[in-house]
Amino acid sequence: MKNIKHIILMMMAILATSCSLEEEPTFLANENVYNTSGNAKAALKGIYSTMVGYSYYGNDFMMLTILNSGFGVTKRGGNTNKVVDNITIASLKPLSGGLHLGNSWNEIYRTIGRANDAITSANETSYPVETEELVINDVIGQAYFVRAFNYFNLVRLWGEVPLRLLPVSPATINMAKSPVKEVYAQIIDDVKKAQELMNGSVGEGTPKPHAADMLLAKIYMTLATAPVGVQDPGVNYWQLAYNEAIKVYGVYSLLPNYTDLFNDTKGNNTLESIFEIQSSELASLDHARAFTPSNYISANTFGWLKINAEAFDLHRNTYPDDERIIATYVSSFTMQNNGRLSRAYPDIPWGTGRPNFNGGFPHLLKIGSTNQNSELRVTNKNFKLFRYADLLLMLAEISNELQNGEQLGYVTEVLDRVGIVPPADYSGDQVSFRNAIMKEYQFELMGETHGWFNNRRRGYDYFLNNIIIPHNTATTFLPNVDVTHDTNEETVMTLPIPNLEINTNELIDN
Repeated sequence: MKNIKHIILMMMAILATSCSLEEEPTFLANENVYNTSGNAKAALKGIYSTMVGYSYYGNDFMMLTILNSGFGVTKRGGNTNKVVDNITIASLKPLSGGLHLGNSWNEIYRTIGRANDAITSANETSYPVETEELVINDVIGQAYFVRAFNYFNLVRLWGEVPLRLLPVSPATINMAKSPVKEVYAQIIDDVKKAQELMNGSVGEGTPKPHAADMLLAKIYMTLATAPVGVQDPGVNYWQLAYNEAIKVYGVYSLLPNYTDLFNDTKGNNTLESIFEIQSSELASLDHARAFTPSNYISANTFGWLKINAEAFDLHRNTYPDDERIIATYVSSFTMQNNGRLSRAYPDIPWGTGRPNFNGGFPHLLKIGSTNQNSELRVTNKNFKLFRYADLLLMLAEISNELQNGEQLGYVTEVLDRVGIVPPADYSGDQVSFRNAIMKEYQFELMGETHGWFNNRRRGYDYFLNNIIIPHNTATTFLPNVDVTHDTNEETVMTLPIPNLEINTNELIDN
């Protein structure tokens, strides 16, 4: 017990620092830390705590990926399209010195560093039988899973990145970028190791083995449409993706009510959740404070994220009665500070116009506090990184590419939950189904950080023709209200290496 308390105190001390990966001391990199299941589980919480922190999924990564997806704008810094985040990341023109970009990079590598410590320090058992052995193996497997997940984020966001696989030391500060193909090879190796070791013994609040299957399916889907130089010749990545995704089918289930997924209390660790990061008093996500619309609850919140009008309109025009609309966005509500009605696009009193930035966009609701009776701006509401509805949409997309006849069944399961009959596009040819399923990801997962990746996964032409141009040419577009999306392929498809990395790593110059 004393050891566990000591570990937790060490984790809290490390969490209080703001140093980069290169500056952080080795995180619990001692084989004695991992010699009992209790100690190993405590150390594992420390690994996941970095993902919950403000600079990663707690705030900065959310701002970075949602704004730079092409779907959003922010009022952080002022109610205008001219604030820094809007003229840079929301306009698809990210800068190396960007706050969210730099913080996200640092925290991703910090998470990887802690996973590296566990992988290096803990000893796996070849044929585990005892509970102690099973738990320690599960911890090691989850460390491989976390490292793979985070390098998957890095390689998609930045392309070539330093491939750090050992605990931090002065000798590893300077490291050149590795080719994208090499990074993917390491990611796949790590996921396969995770599949071998993860067994669910750690218990509730951590991912089970099927999370690794879903991750590997996502990786193969990404490689299926990647440039030829990234792929291995002759490999059917769609088939590999199907082989992994189908392992997860039927193991989880959809929560009957879509809205409950984002309820402050009902939505945590449901049967739909496949990988969910835990928010607690020790390590709390900043979502309620940052992303709940101002005055939606009585606590002081900011409502920093808004959704572009044409993205909302596409959802509403495709499925006018979709309950996902009410759960995802909010345009009008009674303000808790004065009882007056707050109204924004499309529910605005001046008709169809959008005269200013403040009322020109619906708020993104689902990731903040959805309970108007709440008085808290720090909550224990978790955040889902993988959920079963996404897995079903993946299987639908994969099956359409393979033309195996299963695609309509998977998307029907997702739409049944919200009382929608699949539209005609799903009964057409392969191309019409492909276009429809890519939009279905948008409607189902808006605001859950997948948009950045799905919008770019099918290449620059898809991103340009389906996100960028429709935004810039929308009938609702107003230059004094909206941001203009950049169209330069080099600028919009990947992020620049942060200045901090360039300044501290002599082998990188962007």
